[in-house]
Amino acid sequence: MKRKTTFSAIGGYQPFLFCIGMYVVALFFSIFICSAIFYAVNPKKAIAGEVKTSTQQTAMVKTGSNQVLLTVAK
Repeated sequence: MKRKTTFSAIGGYQPFLFCIGMYVVALFFSIFICSAIFYAVNPKKAIAGEVKTSTQQTAMVKTGSNQVLLTVAK
């Protein structure tokens, strides 16, 4: 005797697919939130350097393959 099932093939995977979908969404938002907190605590060096260059005179000198940063305080 053949057994009749009322669930379709995808319907049986619905809880599994839901868990994977929620995991992907949570992973995306956690990466976004953690990177936002990280950059709030540790700003990029280019942005932090702008405050420093407003009070000091800075020049970049390229010598061969090396760059030298010269800073003159006022």
